[in-house]
Amino acid sequence: MASGGLHSLATIIKRLEATTSRLEDLASLATSYLPPSAQGAVSAITSPASANAEPTPVPPPGAAAQAAPAETPRSVVAFDERVIDGKLKPFVELTKSFASQSVIEQVGLVEQEFRDLRELLLIAGSCKKPEQSEFEKLLGPLQKDIEAISRAKEANRKDREWFNHLSTVAEGAPCIGWVTVPKPGPYVAEIKDSTQFYGNRVIKEFKEKDPKHSEWVKSYIVLLEELRKYVMEYHTTGLVWNPNGVSLSQFQSSSSAAPAAGGAPPPPPPPPPPAAPPPPPAGASAPAAGGITAVFEQLNRGEEITKGLRKVDKSEMTHKNPALRASGTVPATVSAPSAAAKRPVKPSKPQALAGKKPAKFALEGNKWMIEYQENQSALTVENVEISQTVNLFGCKNSTVIIKGKVNAITLINCVKTSVLVESVISAVSVTNSPSFALQITGKAPTIQLDSTDSGQIYLSKDCLDVEITTAKCSAINVSVPVEGEEEGVFNEHPVPEMFRTTIVNGKLVTTAVEHAG
Repeated sequence: MASGGLHSLATIIKRLEATTSRLEDLASLATSYLPPSAQGAVSAITSPASANAEPTPVPPPGAAAQAAPAETPRSVVAFDERVIDGKLKPFVELTKSFASQSVIEQVGLVEQEFRDLRELLLIAGSCKKPEQSEFEKLLGPLQKDIEAISRAKEANRKDREWFNHLSTVAEGAPCIGWVTVPKPGPYVAEIKDSTQFYGNRVIKEFKEKDPKHSEWVKSYIVLLEELRKYVMEYHTTGLVWNPNGVSLSQFQSSSSAAPAAGGAPPPPPPPPPPAAPPPPPAGASAPAAGGITAVFEQLNRGEEITKGLRKVDKSEMTHKNPALRASGTVPATVSAPSAAAKRPVKPSKPQALAGKKPAKFALEGNKWMIEYQENQSALTVENVEISQTVNLFGCKNSTVIIKGKVNAITLINCVKTSVLVESVISAVSVTNSPSFALQITGKAPTIQLDSTDSGQIYLSKDCLDVEITTAKCSAINVSVPVEGEEEGVFNEHPVPEMFRTTIVNGKLVTTAVEHAG
């Protein structure tokens, strides 16, 4: 019994010694990562000799009060209550009940879009109006959000069952663009109407299958409508800035410098470097200064940065030496890279991430491709042939002049775009291109309009036998020349938007409703 007790006592003593040693190591390690005030406290605990040391002074309580955040502007509080908490969160929660991960992820991007809009509203409510260049930088996150939502739709185009849902969400994504227009209320209303077009497809498809989809569409439309009401109340003529606020640079510096109330302390400093770094090998050049400064210094050297490169001899080029490729080894003065380094990195798609799509004006085969042209007053297509077509896509605030006779003309997703053409053999097609203008100086047999609002059509005397078909259009006016008047005098006629349908002998008979007076 005695020997067993001594053995147990010796074991306990060894364990206590090991524990004590471990605690001392932890204390010394923690001291190197703590701020000076905390280091003094740890030293007072671990070292008896420091028991009489003076305590570190505590900062006055007023210092914390000075870092308190400014009051949130009333417009931002209303945006949180009415838009984000009132309409956005219920829409996001309803989306999470769907079985489509692509729709859930896309709506998550919508949520982030409204969060970024809230950040811009906070800046506008706290700052004076900045310069245009600074304002454009603030629009960067919103622009990326809209593009991300659109890419989510295109990436899942094969998902036929949910593509109308994806199109509905993508159509409403540009609603946050109201911050850049002088009449934001009508702008949001137009986006809402365009979104309703795709939302009606969802309602029609799932009306008999699952009423939850109709509720989802209505929830999204209600979100856009609430955004319109909010904009009309707080930003009637555009994004409102605070004339008595601080500058943008002061707001950004104070936001980054002031710690959040009750937040965690700053991160600990890195551990101290070793006492003496190992000397560089003989013949090695001195290392450059570290940090981002060194990178810019290298870039600022310009053409001199390539002076240290060695010219590769033809005998070392694998594409000119089949035997060298077959051997699998290339003589070099430096070590061969690893297999992972040899593998080329798949390039990203800069155009998909760019804020502005590249403009295009080119003849490809027998098609004139005019894409993403903005603020072009007179783009002229000359020497056209009757076998050629002219396709306009994504243009904005531009005028296209087509000289000659072409086979067909199409406008898709163009805004405030005008087209002047002499003659068209088959048809002029306009789809989802609001505020367009079309003038035909010669002849055209057919004009087709689909999902387009607010358009002006000017016809010549030779084009009065044209056939105009419309679908889901509004505010379309056709101007015809007045007989007996000089050239350039037109009489404007609105295209009917209201129809009356009756049943005659078991068949539907539809006639346009004309308003007199």
